Amino acid sequence: MRHQKHRHLLGVKKEHRVAMVAALAAALFTHRRIRTTLAKAKAVRPFAERLITLAKKAAQSEDRARKLHYRRLAAARLRDPAAVKALFDEQATEYLNRAGGYTRIYKLGARTTDATEMALIEVIPASDTGYKKSGRRKGGAKGKKVPQTPAAKTETAAPATATSAPEAPAEPASPATPAPAPETPPSGA
Repeated sequence: MRHQKHRHLLGVKKEHRVAMVAALAAALFTHRRIRTTLAKAKAVRPFAERLITLAKKAAQSEDRARKLHYRRLAAARLRDPAAVKALFDEQATEYLNRAGGYTRIYKLGARTTDATEMALIEVIPASDTGYKKSGRRKGGAKGKKVPQTPAAKTETAAPATATSAPEAPAEPASPATPAPAPETPPSGA
């Protein structure tokens, strides 16, 4: 079945989309950072990361035939010899110890002319550790409350009542009486 096969179509035909993504990836490897629309940046990210993985495999391989094979695979997809050279000769050795996540997308906001969401996509340095992941909450899933023991409840409640002022007695609740509706004069016709 062909479920969930429509990703990053970008409103163009397949040939146009493949050429556009290849050109964006070539610019990304040449300049290390490009400014484009958010949709195009999201389409370029998996393409660029696969190419970086090919370059990384070539750098790790000892076999010259295997290295050439990976370079030819990347050249067939990327279509720019200068970008392939920059990727395989300069950038591939940086990522030997990194297990994925070679690009980062920053959202820039809407473009003023047509309100298209813009983004900045960059090849991140290999030494960048990224953001720290927060640990799991002890309470479990979101929305569940952790039951407290009775001793913990009294310890937290006791200091609060000792320092607070005595409360005034609450007024008895009176039943709400509806306000009388204004009378309208009868219309005589």
